[in-house]
Amino acid sequence: QEHLAESGGGSVQAGGSLRLSCVSSRSAYGRECIGWFRQAPGKEREGIAGIYPAGGSTFYADSEKGRFTISQDNVKNTVYLQMNSLKPEDTGMYYCAAWMGFCGDLRGRNKYWGQGTQVTVSS
Repeated sequence: QEHLAESGGGSVQAGGSLRLSCVSSRSAYGRECIGWFRQAPGKEREGIAGIYPAGGSTFYADSEKGRFTISQDNVKNTVYLQMNSLKPEDTGMYYCAAWMGFCGDLRGRNKYWGQGTQVTVSS
């Protein structure tokens, strides 16, 4: 069965770090983009970063450059999101998604989604 499985969320104090993992069992892994998105309470889902695992090209939303880093381990079919200097406004559900096409397309349309992992940052 093809799916994306996120893990690594949790509760952390402001200034702390978390690393999220997205394990893909999709047959298209390596030929499609993988990215991370966040949905804060009461807000729309927003893109954070995307990567093309086969080539390693990465793309970031302007608002997230510097604190968040996306990377991959193609042996494990896993994409990571390293999050540093976390802020309370980073609180939300974090989703992994897969799509074909431009990996810098961080809009929420036409993507295959995981179930999400919750991140809570306290002040």
